[in-house]
Amino acid sequence: MSELNVHKKSFQVSPPPRLLPLLQKLKEAYLAWYGYYQILPKLHRHSLGQRIDTLFVEIIEAVAMASFLSPQQKHPYVRLSIRKLDTLKILLMVLWETKSVDDKKYIAVSIKINEIGRMLGGWNGQLQKQNSPDKREK
Repeated sequence: MSELNVHKKSFQVSPPPRLLPLLQKLKEAYLAWYGYYQILPKLHRHSLGQRIDTLFVEIIEAVAMASFLSPQQKHPYVRLSIRKLDTLKILLMVLWETKSVDDKKYIAVSIKINEIGRMLGGWNGQLQKQNSPDKREK
């Protein structure tokens, strides 16, 4: 009978796993974007807003996948993330230029996105060095 009384058992929830700094920054940027996405004008929420939201998720997915792969396998996912981030920047800029996102919100998300871009660029450069033919021959 005690097995049926679930309410008496205390469940312990472990803390969330520690994320890579890049994934943490992506999560923070996405959460900021998500707050703005909810209040976008309907005209852009279901077009540009939806595409930006999808790009964020795809970037997070690609970075998460790359984090578990060997250096040779990581590189395509990091490059894909950079391409998608560049597209995201342009679409966000269009939202801002059409006044669908105000200056303050645009700047807040852009600062986070630019930092993510620098981190991805550094990771890409590091992978290029590690995967260069000169490095592999040694």
